[in-house]
Amino acid sequence: MSWSELNDVLFASHLRDAQAEVDAALAVAHLDGLVIAAGDARPAFQDDQAYPFRPNPWFSWFVPAPAAPGSLLLLAPGVQPRLLFVAPQDYWHSPPEPPEGPWLELVDLCVLPDAAACMAEAQKLRGRPAWIGEAPPPRDDWAWNPAPVLARLEQARCRKSSYEVACMREASRIGVAGHLAAERCFRQGASEFDLHLAFLGAVRQDESTLPYPPIIALNEHAATLHYQRRDTLAPARSQSLLIDAGAGFRGYASDITRTWASAPGLFASMVDGMQALQQELCAAVEPGLDWRALHLRAHLLVGRLLRECGVLNVEPQDALDRGITAAFLPHGLGHLLGLQVHDVGGFKPAADAEPIARPPGHPALRLTRPLQAGMVVTVEPGVYFIDSLLAPLRAGAQAQAVNWPLVERLAVCGGIRIEDNVVVTETGHDNLTRNAFAEVG
Repeated sequence: MSWSELNDVLFASHLRDAQAEVDAALAVAHLDGLVIAAGDARPAFQDDQAYPFRPNPWFSWFVPAPAAPGSLLLLAPGVQPRLLFVAPQDYWHSPPEPPEGPWLELVDLCVLPDAAACMAEAQKLRGRPAWIGEAPPPRDDWAWNPAPVLARLEQARCRKSSYEVACMREASRIGVAGHLAAERCFRQGASEFDLHLAFLGAVRQDESTLPYPPIIALNEHAATLHYQRRDTLAPARSQSLLIDAGAGFRGYASDITRTWASAPGLFASMVDGMQALQQELCAAVEPGLDWRALHLRAHLLVGRLLRECGVLNVEPQDALDRGITAAFLPHGLGHLLGLQVHDVGGFKPAADAEPIARPPGHPALRLTRPLQAGMVVTVEPGVYFIDSLLAPLRAGAQAQAVNWPLVERLAVCGGIRIEDNVVVTETGHDNLTRNAFAEVG
C-alpha cells in the first residue's frame, strides 16, 4: 500500500471519529446539524485585489478540499457529510478545481456556481443547526459559533488522529527540505530575501499554502521574535541565521526553527548548548506532563546555559526566581500545533472546565494544561539579546547578575531558538522534526 493509499485509509477513520464528536456536541447543545463556512476572500480596501485566502480550520478538519471561498460543509447525525463546493465560471481568475480523490467516496460533493447558490442550498436544512464561521449565519435562528459546541470540538481537535499525524509528518518533511536549502544559501552569504526565496523554492509553496510567513533573520534581526522584514542586501558579515519556517500539507502545519552560526566561537557553542537542552526538554514529553512545569524547567536550563557561557554570574534557580531569565527568554516554551500554528485547546483540560492559569511572571505561555496522547506540541526554548527587555534589567537591582560586556558582544548575533514538533504518544513521544531531518538530510 502506497503512502497516499494509507493516508486515505487513515482519513476514513479520522472522518468517522470527527463526525461522532460533532454528533455528541450537537446532542448536548440540542441542535440538529452543523454548517461550517469555508470563509470568503477578503478584498483590500478600495481595491479589486484580495488577500490570500485560507479556509476556516474547522472546515479543513473534515475535508482536505482545495481552497474555494464561499464553500460550505453540512453535517448532521446519521447523514453523509455534504460538501457544497463553489467553482464559479470566471474568466478573470482561474476558478477552484473541484476536489478529487478516494476520500470523496465518504462525502456527498455538490459543485455550485457561486456562494449565493451554495447558501440557498444550505438553507434547505431542517431544524436548527449550528453555524461555524467568521461571518454571521444566513438566518437568525441558527446558532452562531455556539460556545458549548466549540468547547467540546476543541477538546477533540487538540488530540490528533493517525491521519492528522501522518499529514503533519509530511508537512515536517517538506519544511525540513526548505530549512536545509536556506542553510546552504546562508553559508554562501545570501541576503534575507534570497534565503526566503531558497526556502520557498525547496518547499514549493507560497503565502496561500504556507502555515505562516517565514521568519528569516540574520544577525541582530534574530532578536525580534516575529521578525517580518527581509533585507534584499546581504550584510557585510553574516554571523548568524535564525529561520522559523514551516510547510503545510492538506491544511496541517509544521513549525520548525533552527539557528546557525557562521563560524566556530562562543555563539556557535551557545547554539550547540541550546540544541542539547532542547533535546533534554523534548525527552520529557509524555502523557500527563504538566506543561507549565516543563516551561519553568526550560528557564532553569536556559539559566544554566547562560551561567556556563559567562553571561550570568548567579545560579539558574536564582536567575529564575528573580525574573532574570525572563529577560532572555520572553516567550512560552511551545504550543499546540495542527490545522493552526497556534492550535486550539491549550488552556482548558475539559470542555466544561476553567482555563488553567499561566505561572506568575510568564504571560506569553500558550499552553498550560497537562499533555494528553495525541497532542502535537512545539518545543522551542530560546535565548535572545533584546534591548527593550535588557535595558530595565541593566538599570535595575539585578544588574550585577549579568556580564554586560559579554551581552554586548553577543547581541550582534540577535538570539537563538531551536524548535521541534513532537507528538505525545501513549508511552512517550515521537519527534516529527528530528525524524524529518534524519530522512531528508
